[in-house]
Amino acid sequence: MNARHLVLLAALACSAAWWLALRPDPVSREATAMPSGCPLPPRVASGASPLQTPVPDGLTLPGVGDAGTTPLAGFSVEARVLGREDYRFDREADYAPIDLALGWGRMTEDAVLDRLDIRQSGRWYRYGWQGEPPIPLAEIVRSSANMHMVPANATVAADLARVGEGDRVRVDGWLVQLDRPGGWRWRSSLTREDSGGGACELVYACAVTSL
Repeated sequence: MNARHLVLLAALACSAAWWLALRPDPVSREATAMPSGCPLPPRVASGASPLQTPVPDGLTLPGVGDAGTTPLAGFSVEARVLGREDYRFDREADYAPIDLALGWGRMTEDAVLDRLDIRQSGRWYRYGWQGEPPIPLAEIVRSSANMHMVPANATVAADLARVGEGDRVRVDGWLVQLDRPGGWRWRSSLTREDSGGGACELVYACAVTSL
């Protein structure tokens, strides 16, 4: 490896899960209506970091396939799409066909992103650079994330399917835990400060808005 090779850093690794297929139907990219059974959490202020809020007493969400869905926190994020990866052939794709790598704060700026090499594969989000990073590594970690998107219904799935790299979007929904019979469990991260295994957000998306 010579000095011109990028130093690739793995961030926000994703756990494995089995998913129920949700196939999108063509719809507008405008904000989706609130689907039945998926109440919206408090929404993030424009330009702010992701907003995580407590779960109201008594809130329940529909199960996803044969997995029970437990809401862990309200979640609202306005971000730039750093990358999008579609999955069709792994087990996870049956439930979460799309991963979005999202950035906020300085991770939305062209001057920063132009110096980063951002890739997604195997349910991982990776970034790298030549020389010195454009902003401190700790800021990259807390200002970006790879998120598994669990669409609440076919309309939300279609809106997610239209999201592309470079877009600016708001996603409103819930960070969740999925449990299947037999003891299988997939639990979302509840902090933006982590990286590595188990650091992915598992987002039950109730609404997707193009900004």
